[in-house]
Amino acid sequence: MVGANQTSMVTEFLFSGFPKFEDGSLLLFIPLFIIYTFIIVGNLTVFFAVRMDAHLHNPMYNFISTFSFLEVWYTTATIPKMLSNLVSEKRTISMTGCLLQMYFFHSLGNSEGILLTTMAIDRYVAICNPLRYPTIMTPRLCAQLSAGSCIFGFLVLLPEIAWISTLPFCGPNQIHQIFCDFEPVLCLACTDTSMILIEDVIHAVAIIIAVLIIALSYIRIITVILRIPSVEGHQKAFSTCASHLGVFLMFYGSVSLMYLRFSATFPPTLDTVIALMFAVLAPFFNPIIYSLRNKDMKIAIKKLLCLQKVFNASAS
Repeated sequence: MVGANQTSMVTEFLFSGFPKFEDGSLLLFIPLFIIYTFIIVGNLTVFFAVRMDAHLHNPMYNFISTFSFLEVWYTTATIPKMLSNLVSEKRTISMTGCLLQMYFFHSLGNSEGILLTTMAIDRYVAICNPLRYPTIMTPRLCAQLSAGSCIFGFLVLLPEIAWISTLPFCGPNQIHQIFCDFEPVLCLACTDTSMILIEDVIHAVAIIIAVLIIALSYIRIITVILRIPSVEGHQKAFSTCASHLGVFLMFYGSVSLMYLRFSATFPPTLDTVIALMFAVLAPFFNPIIYSLRNKDMKIAIKKLLCLQKVFNASAS
């Protein structure tokens, strides 16, 4: 039994999910840095394109811009530390830093999940009740839903993080992952770990509820679209939903692989790949999907780039 005076010995955690320094982790730094740069630039481009184009000031694009803004911070919560660990032999994080990383990463992820659910409901109202849509999805309600998604996403996680911060950690201190996550950290606590199962159930229920709401919304949407007599009407209706559906499948697909497996264990390499899918790859494809598959967004981005060129020319 470890004495109470020894519980304070662990003041930092060591990440063991990275390849060893001599095994070419420097080669992983460059692609990850390029991907992170693209995520930041791409999502900020989508955000500012929507904000600066009056034609895109409607609920759907406002939700998209908010989601893109969240993606910037969602990736910033983990990737900079990953990059630092890839070029460092000492791959550690303080206990406070670990708790903060978990809090911001999952709070932002929760906010994104709630926002994706809100976006599905928005598309449901727009397609299934088009005549009532302007009176239901008012600018005020849109702003309230966006703010509410973020506020709830951050508040709901506070009790969980507060509880984890009270647990004793007396060693070992190796986190078998590439960033701080609930299960790898809870496994290191010098106390009863049965709470891990409760944590899994809570996360699973939240994910399943969100997925069901979005799935039911799109089943109804598809049913209504198929009743539209014209082919042009089909294409227009599907085009407004295809981008959101693609982001939904990537986001919740990778999250489900990570958090709906309960006691199932994966090989360490597969664990790392799954973590990279929802922490890096899903945010990477977000600006691609919203810009390449959307004519209005392409026009707005071109306007934004033209304004940037004019600004640079006047500045020089």
